[in-house]
Amino acid sequence: MREVAPGIHRIESDLGPRFVAQYLLVGTDRTLLIDTGLAGTPDEVLIPALERAGAEPDLIVISHADLDHCGGNRRMRERYPGALLACPELDRRWIESNEAMLAENYQWHQPYGLEQPDEADRQAMLADLGGDVPVDLGLRGGETLRLGPDRRLEVLHLPGHTPGHLGVWDPATGTAIVIDAALCDGIYDRMGNKLIPPRYYDVAAYRHTIRRIAALEPELLLTAHYQPMGHAEARAFCERSTTYVDAVEAIVSEQRAAGEIRLKELTDRVDERLGPFPEFATEIAAGVRSHLAAAT
Repeated sequence: MREVAPGIHRIESDLGPRFVAQYLLVGTDRTLLIDTGLAGTPDEVLIPALERAGAEPDLIVISHADLDHCGGNRRMRERYPGALLACPELDRRWIESNEAMLAENYQWHQPYGLEQPDEADRQAMLADLGGDVPVDLGLRGGETLRLGPDRRLEVLHLPGHTPGHLGVWDPATGTAIVIDAALCDGIYDRMGNKLIPPRYYDVAAYRHTIRRIAALEPELLLTAHYQPMGHAEARAFCERSTTYVDAVEAIVSEQRAAGEIRLKELTDRVDERLGPFPEFATEIAAGVRSHLAAAT
């Protein structure tokens, strides 16, 4: 765990060939943890880091519905029963139900002939999700979180990657914590190789989110799968995120003009042109479907 801005600590853990980060925000009155990682992350990383820092979260906010961001919910609830667990209200169904998450977030494309996880992969994903747990508080964006008399944070609604994706804006330090709300031109492994495509379910919402992040002009941009970025890097990150969406839109438009509207074939074309993405290439399909819907 390292302090990246006054009162903001980044906790990073391995996620196969890449990494994922959670954030601990410490105020004089309250302590906030953003995300819980996979099912094993609390015991392997989070709880030891919090104990070394002498910190206990009063509030745990889940940024969005993905297994590497909410899989540790059940264990954190067990370890810190006094902490309130909050999540995006629009993602609550997936976050509270592992089966709903798996079926509706990771296997929705089954009717389209895209590659599906086999039973072993399915069981591994359920294990990483950690078991069902109820959420105490649903957030929609616009709420203010008070950590102390001089430290207030704004909850941001940053949809696109998921319907309810949340971020946090800290005006005291000019820090935007956006987790997966914008994903550049893909997620890279630790060696700098392109690995996973950006996923967005709603292209209009995703574009708006990227513009909103850029408009904040953060001095520090914090995500889950990229290193911390200063002002200029944050601007370039947003530009690259938009450029990727533009490129997907151009490929879909070109293929539609040629008569191709099948989701699997369009997804394969995007992967060929903008990838290849060795992992989770099927997540391209969410964006492709949104571009198709926007064009009709």
